[in-house]
Amino acid sequence: MNSKERVKAVMELKTPDRVPLLCQFSIGHMLRQLDESPVLFWFDVDTYVKGLLKLREIYNFDGILISLHGHSDKWKDEINGFDTYDDFDLIEWKNGDSTKFLHNDLPVHTFKEERIFPEISTFDINTIPKVLDYIPVSQDLYFPIDLKDKFKSINKIIEKCGKDYSIHGEITSPFDYYLDLFGHQDSLLNLLFEPDKVKEILQHFTVLVKNLAVEMCHTGIDAIKLSSPFAGAGFISPDSYREFVLPYEKQIAEAIRNNGVHIYTHTCGSINDRLELMFEAGISGIECLDPPPLGDVELDDAFERIPSTGFIKGNIDSIASLLSGTREEVINDAKNRLQIGMKYKNFILSTACSIAPDVKRENIQALYEAVTKYGNY
Repeated sequence: MNSKERVKAVMELKTPDRVPLLCQFSIGHMLRQLDESPVLFWFDVDTYVKGLLKLREIYNFDGILISLHGHSDKWKDEINGFDTYDDFDLIEWKNGDSTKFLHNDLPVHTFKEERIFPEISTFDINTIPKVLDYIPVSQDLYFPIDLKDKFKSINKIIEKCGKDYSIHGEITSPFDYYLDLFGHQDSLLNLLFEPDKVKEILQHFTVLVKNLAVEMCHTGIDAIKLSSPFAGAGFISPDSYREFVLPYEKQIAEAIRNNGVHIYTHTCGSINDRLELMFEAGISGIECLDPPPLGDVELDDAFERIPSTGFIKGNIDSIASLLSGTREEVINDAKNRLQIGMKYKNFILSTACSIAPDVKRENIQALYEAVTKYGNY
């Protein structure tokens, strides 16, 4: 099997020749390993694509996750000033905003004027765009989507290595768009006091995300990651999850699966109390199953509860193991997780969440040594 066939087998709940290896990166780790300009890595599609291809080669991963898509060639037209410092690059935008592009982390955006979140009781849903033209990457940080060329990075990578490696795109949960629109504190209060209005807004975003996802399916992508980091127990209860997350992510999952593409959900932190609920959306698989103390999922328990419902991608601790451990400790940790996952044959070895910026290259490379030595069926 080549890498593409290996990952496909697992996503289809068939037995591969060995356990696939496919982790997701933090922006900080990618920048540390590539020694690229953070500004170019963020905005320039060729720099971004070249970096993803190089990282896959460095770590021998069986696929590539493309988190950013829709790069625009016109971003330089919006710049008023650009300065380089020891630890970051700073862009001053013509609209008065500024963005600090850190050399080891996500960019930090600052608005010219303090952002004021709308009141949901008086909010006009018709003011929400009819087409998604941005990705809410982080707090106040947006990646604009060029509507004339939405999938430039995906198309370039599929063209270069799509026959040999599993290529995954990424979309964002409607719940994230909703949280971003109203601010996290008010958004959570709105679930209690304005549930009907919240659902109306969530359904609007669901249609937009679903439309984007279906378009992405037509690129020839192998799978789509649904990023839903704020749907864990640290933010909402299982009842709220069932009411405000599940119905909307289910619509998206069904649309993607109907187009012959696999979808897996990424939710951070504690998800032990909603593990089965997440699969009710009709997804193909799940990540990242953070182990204690970052989360509350034990891998063997998760497999026993969902042995053939879908695949599991995880769950090496990026902090306690990869960041703090020795190379030998990383291999031993991976070996233990492989022994569990290989009992069920629907396992992709991965970090639980993103590879932290300061993780040593040799510790990630040790995962390939472990999977080729201990992960053969």
